[in-house]
Amino acid sequence: MHAVTGEWQNEGAASDDGVRLRRAFDAHFDFIWRSARRLGLTDSEADDATQSAFIVAARKLDSIELGKERAFLFGTVVRVVADVRKGAARRYETTGEVPDRADLAPAPDEALDAARSRAILDDVVQRLPMDLRTVFVLFELEGATMAEIATLLEIPPGTVASRLRRAREQFEVSMERYRKRGGAA
Repeated sequence: MHAVTGEWQNEGAASDDGVRLRRAFDAHFDFIWRSARRLGLTDSEADDATQSAFIVAARKLDSIELGKERAFLFGTVVRVVADVRKGAARRYETTGEVPDRADLAPAPDEALDAARSRAILDDVVQRLPMDLRTVFVLFELEGATMAEIATLLEIPPGTVASRLRRAREQFEVSMERYRKRGGAA
């Protein structure tokens, strides 16, 4: 009877974990996918990276502090993005194949200007070093506060401010170069 009770408790715990994971998925999927995309992955790579982040979260759910699911998922997707980009760089070095990056070709419909602007933004943001890009994307594109970024990245608020300042400077330099070259960053 005790073994049966233990089984029920384990089933209950597994069920609670499933509910917790589903809530995290529903609450954070869009943010994690957008983050992967904005950190330099293509749509399909962002799909895979997001899936990987949630798989890791499912495996480590017991060690994730309640209420810290978003921070854990974001930290995980940043590492996955770095791994994907390293793998793409290695493939390029060994095969000479140019990695397929963000869609830089403008869409041939009425949203042509918006597509071009997005491509320029993606290109300039991707040129930022990963530590600066992460803070820049969270603050400027996701609208996170510096306190939220410090919590998500588990770094001091002063480091967030410093990285944001440097990211903005590098972003402005890249945009100025882009303007001077008539569209080539």
